[in-house]
Parts: sequence; structure tokens; C-alpha cells
Amino acid sequence: MKKNIKLAKHAGFCYGVKRAVETTKKLKSENKEKEIFVLGELIHNSHVINELSNLGIHTVDELPDNQEGVCVIRSHGAAPEIFENARSKGYEIVDLTCFDVKKVQQKAIQLVQEGFLLVIVGKPEHPEVCAIKANAQIHGENVIVAPDVESLKNFEKELSQHKKVGVVVQTTQRIENLKSVVDYLLPLTKELKIFNTICASTSLRQTEAKNLAKESDLMIVVGSRKSANTSHLAEILTGITSTIHIETDEELNKYEDLIKNAQNIGVTAGASTPDNIINNVIKKLNSY
Repeated sequence: MKKNIKLAKHAGFCYGVKRAVETTKKLKSENKEKEIFVLGELIHNSHVINELSNLGIHTVDELPDNQEGVCVIRSHGAAPEIFENARSKGYEIVDLTCFDVKKVQQKAIQLVQEGFLLVIVGKPEHPEVCAIKANAQIHGENVIVAPDVESLKNFEKELSQHKKVGVVVQTTQRIENLKSVVDYLLPLTKELKIFNTICASTSLRQTEAKNLAKESDLMIVVGSRKSANTSHLAEILTGITSTIHIETDEELNKYEDLIKNAQNIGVTAGASTPDNIINNVIKKLNSY
């Protein structure tokens, strides 16, 4: 019997990622003589990074000295000192920080300026979170980063000593995680101000994937394991139906039995997964 394979409508590049990738490629095509440097991985997808490299676009952790060119700030944003450093070295800056990420930075700054102890709900080592924290700390040092309630408990004394606590959240976080953090904070403080800064694209992608999972024997999440939003998708769907997280169609070989035994298969993908990778997965699934 032919399998029923359904691809989620909102799978693959979100607006911010698409803008970053297309603008960076266009920059190079229109400025062939200029060196283009991206500080950190433009998006969390090795295939895209390799494609950029083949176009002559350099992914670097630090801008080289004695070099002219363009410095691209990736969609995750960057700390103010990174902008200053690029300018001082003589680079032309192209800021491709996602507009939703900019909003989180602005809300975080606002809370610190208003005297709130700032809680950023997100992964401390994630570049988006690092940039939010760095921008907020220009205006005050009272900033806590915690991925979940268990981590936040380490700061309980500090939290209970502050009358005002403000919350922002990494754009790709799960709404359930934000809710649990808010429930934990409510009894600890007199005034709690929350900005739900999970981006609309993430919320829509998660809701749609959950609905698809309810009618699927197997869900396949496509995207880099370094991508926060992709990993969160896999976590959410695992609680609903049998779920596998793959980076490319080649990994499907490991799950042949699961695929063969599934009649209704749902496919979704993270915000940094290119269409061609998703299409290759669909094509291979249709071959079973």
C-alpha cells in the first residue's frame, strides 16, 4: 500500500533565515571584488555554510586584522562590542539580525532600564541568547540566563530578594517552558513583567507540527542538531508519536524498519533547513 506522506506547510527557512542567506549571497554577487566575512555560522546548517564557502564567503569566529571587506552580522545578532570591533578594524557592517531577535534585545534593555532583574529564558551558550544578554548588560548587570526551571532554582535567593523581575525568552523556545518558568517565578516576586518573545514563526511551526503528529504513525524532523528550534520540534513531537530527527535523507537508512511499518508519515523541518534537503527526504520516503 502506498504510504501517506504529508509535509508540514511551515517547514524550512523562516523569514529571518531566508533574508540572511539571500542577502549574503546577493552581497557577494554584487561585490565580487570585496571579501565578505560572516561572524559565526550564518545559520545552523553545514550544507548552507559549505555553499557560502564555495561562493567565496568566509565564515569566521574573529575578523582578521589588516583586511578590508564586509562584516555580516548573522540572524542571531551580536554583542555591541562586536559591532565596535568591526568598525574599528575598518569593516563595512551589514546587520542581518532577525527583526524578531532585535525585538527581544529591545525588550531586555527596556526591562533592565526600568530596574527589573532580567531573566532570559534560553540556552546560555546559544549565540542569540549571548547577544541578548550582552545588549542588556550595557544598561545594567542584573541579568540571569536559564534554559529551564531547574537551572533557575540556582538563583532563587537572588530572585526572591528583588521586588521586580522581568522575563524575555529566546525566540525559538517552547511555550510550555516559558509557562513553567512563569509559574515558578510568580510566588517569588512582588512584580513580574513578562514579554513572550517566542517568534510567530516558531509558534506556528510547533502548533502545526503537533497537529500533524496526532494523525501520523511517524514524524520526521529534518534539520541540524545544532539548531535550537529543530531540536525543540523533535522534543515536542516525541511526546505525541514516534519521532526521528535527521539532518539529511542519508540518515533515513538507519530507520528503515520504522519507516516500512508506518503508513501515515509526517515531515517537518527547522527554520534553518533548506528546501532541497527537505525535498530529498520526501523523495527518498516515496521510494519505500
